[in-house]
Amino acid sequence: MKKYAILMCCMGNICRSPTAEGVLRAKLAAAGLADLVELDSAGTHGYHVGRAPDARSQRHALARGYDLSAQRARQALVGDFARFDLLLAMDRDNLAALDAICPPGDRHKLRLLMSFATRHAAEEVPDPYYGEGDGFERVLDYVEDACDGVVAMLHAEGLGSA
Repeated sequence: MKKYAILMCCMGNICRSPTAEGVLRAKLAAAGLADLVELDSAGTHGYHVGRAPDARSQRHALARGYDLSAQRARQALVGDFARFDLLLAMDRDNLAALDAICPPGDRHKLRLLMSFATRHAAEEVPDPYYGEGDGFERVLDYVEDACDGVVAMLHAEGLGSA
């Protein structure tokens, strides 16, 4: 059985998308779905390819139990649209960047991550890179909410059902 595949995307793949990957990975494990979902993250730009997530992102995530240390930044590629069932952008700019390389038949796979949120009204996950700790905490709050929604969607689609 082919795994359901999800790609988290932000600009550089060092703050928001690795955080989203780490949070969703933990939530999938807690929901018993880890073996049924392939998960990765990428940046729409190649600024940080090969680098570990931002130290601040790692520190704030680890304080909530999410270990991002094994992740390495990569750039999103056209081939990702064939590989992934869902590509989740952190904001509209990154959604537009993905749309610009998306094959026409795969546009249905593109969404904003926050479209899955139920507790926060924000439509985008703000970029914390130039800010302080409160921005990284806000990212975690938003991402945890939206990832709960992703898990609920996967259950609603029958993933993990006997």
